[in-house]
Amino acid sequence: MLRKNIILNRDFWNDKYVKSETGWDVGKITTPLKEYFDQLNNKKIKILIPGCGNAYEAEYLFKNNFLSTFLLDYSDQALRNFKRRVPAFSKRQLLNQDFFDEHGKYNLIIEQTFFCAIDKNRRSDYFSQMNNLLKDNGKLVGLLFNDSLNEDKPPFGGCKREYKKYIEPYFNIKVFETAYNSIESRRGRELFMILIKKDKEKC
Repeated sequence: MLRKNIILNRDFWNDKYVKSETGWDVGKITTPLKEYFDQLNNKKIKILIPGCGNAYEAEYLFKNNFLSTFLLDYSDQALRNFKRRVPAFSKRQLLNQDFFDEHGKYNLIIEQTFFCAIDKNRRSDYFSQMNNLLKDNGKLVGLLFNDSLNEDKPPFGGCKREYKKYIEPYFNIKVFETAYNSIESRRGRELFMILIKKDKEKC
């Protein structure tokens, strides 16, 4: 249960970036996502990074000519931080809104410390919305914490068995294993996933 004085709204997250209270931010793209991006061949795919924060993943993608990358975050300060670092990035592709209000369609969605930030009561909604936002055969790729973390404030933890019950109605699992190439501070505590959208008729 959330602490009584915590409401995970726009003001809460914006305040984190204004005050630089961003302990999850490691200041660069992490190894599992960098290595995944490095093996992608089609640079025209449409990519979404929700809860993008300072978006080092997007900076890496942009510099490697993945130009149809969209960033979504509640915090306008986080998006401003990114725009200062990458001024050539299109403002049209910066979405300052609630993830659950997004209606675009994407080939690939990247998960990096976003799932652990949403209210635990919305975990099934998260995977349903991911399914809705992906095109046919689209992929949800990224990392989930395989660690207990916090119960009353983000980041919220969890385990593989719990996550699978949310995943399986909406996605076929291609990869869902302990990441072999996590950064040192997260070694053994992350699950790397490649999930493929199920047809709506089968959900």
